[in-house]
Amino acid sequence: MLKIVKTSLFAITALTAVSGTAYANVEEALANICTIVSADDKGELRKKMRSVESDYRLKLRDYYTGISCNGQSLIRTAIENNAVEVGTLLVKKMPSRDLSEPEKDGKTLQAWINENGHQDHAVAKELQGRL
Repeated sequence: MLKIVKTSLFAITALTAVSGTAYANVEEALANICTIVSADDKGELRKKMRSVESDYRLKLRDYYTGISCNGQSLIRTAIENNAVEVGTLLVKKMPSRDLSEPEKDGKTLQAWINENGHQDHAVAKELQGRL
């Protein structure tokens, strides 16, 4: 009986350590994604998204809401930095239902675009086409 308890405790401890390590590794993998978006480096963003998907089995929608670039989402950051290539890619890769949901500040992307006068931006037009 004691052997089963010890084995169970060891297994639980090992699983906790592995999941904590995996979470830290995902954070490391996504560490420079804001820089990539700001620089409008579509090729590097594709490579980053592929590596995160293959290494951690996470798609963009899984980690999009957890990333903040100076308080802004990735798509907002792309619009603010005139990163058309990256912004368009992000809009195309996100599910349309996720694009219409409010972000952390309670505003949808479309409402934020209208408030900040970005209606003529190429990423905003792509977003409008998806909604």
